[in-house]
Amino acid sequence: MTTLPRLLTVVGDPHDINTWSNIPYFFLQAGQQAGFLTDGLPLDCDRLKQQRLLWNAGHWLTTGEYGGFQYSPTALRSLFSQVTLPPGPVEFISHFPLLPPRPWAADWRVSYYLDATLRQNFEDYGIGQQVSQRMQQQALQQETENYRQAQSIICMGRSGARSVVEDYGIDPAKVHVIPGGANLHEAHLPSATELVDQPTALSPVRLGFIGKDWQRKGLPFLLAVADDLQARGIAVEVRVIGPRSADLPDHPCLRPLGFINKATQLPLFVDQVRSFHFGCLFSSAEAFGISNLECIRLGVPVLARRIGGIPETVPAGLGHLFDPSDSAAAVADVVERYVDQPQTYHAWRSKVVARVAEVTWATTVQRFMQVWDGSREFQYGS
Repeated sequence: MTTLPRLLTVVGDPHDINTWSNIPYFFLQAGQQAGFLTDGLPLDCDRLKQQRLLWNAGHWLTTGEYGGFQYSPTALRSLFSQVTLPPGPVEFISHFPLLPPRPWAADWRVSYYLDATLRQNFEDYGIGQQVSQRMQQQALQQETENYRQAQSIICMGRSGARSVVEDYGIDPAKVHVIPGGANLHEAHLPSATELVDQPTALSPVRLGFIGKDWQRKGLPFLLAVADDLQARGIAVEVRVIGPRSADLPDHPCLRPLGFINKATQLPLFVDQVRSFHFGCLFSSAEAFGISNLECIRLGVPVLARRIGGIPETVPAGLGHLFDPSDSAAAVADVVERYVDQPQTYHAWRSKVVARVAEVTWATTVQRFMQVWDGSREFQYGS
């Protein structure tokens, strides 16, 4: 393993748990603990507020378009100017396809760890509506060049890896798929023994949902599943973590739990998630799906839609994946089978508990180290 300083970078501060859905924070913590990552670069976007306003005004006056400052060379170079890099050769692992900014020093080695490409973000996840066409084109051109020059491109799911290879024409030999881990502080979680529950009837059956963007993440579909189960005479609750109750639709099965801060209210989060019989994620679009990993890490099997990067968040045997065309009745059929056979459900839940280590950031970092040691086990297409 090289002794080159290996730095994690993202648009934000990877030391801050609130940066990008907690992902850089937990990756950095696990990476440093394993000796794989040296440090993270603290980039402060708030310091560019004035510059953003001026750039947007100038961009609108000169092009008639608005938005996209964060993709501009001006913004990226300003962010990087905030940090002092160690002297000599440096290796970067970047969560953002345009960092580090160009030009790269001759002794830099750059790799990426992504949930989605910019093309996916612009076209599939709606971010392109907030970015001028001119900036999108420039960003995509720079992203392509960065991938060509990169040492490795690690994607959290096959959807992102497929985009890197097919949309950008990158050699699949340097593209790998390594899912992230559950964004939870391992040191404060119950042991595997403590995660084993006493078998009880699934009544009411509790369908769990985590996520603020409840419409995109499929809460309306989950409520349709609840309607179907109720019509079959099965008592059901839909427990929701994330949105304010005032923002949610009225529904007799809905049990809003509000926002739970995992950094300051971890025991409450653990208790509520463990109360789920199933974690549920039926997104219309999803780059990855951290909530599935959090449920599995706490011993809860998941029901999810096979879309975007979600399949990589559900290791084989730890959940059911449904096609996007599957109906709410098809999901209700699966739930009903477990309600009718609680012993089968609890045996399954015990299997999930036995495999929680598969969805930790320590496992993610271990897989990175294998790739850096030359393993092809996670190579895209292998």
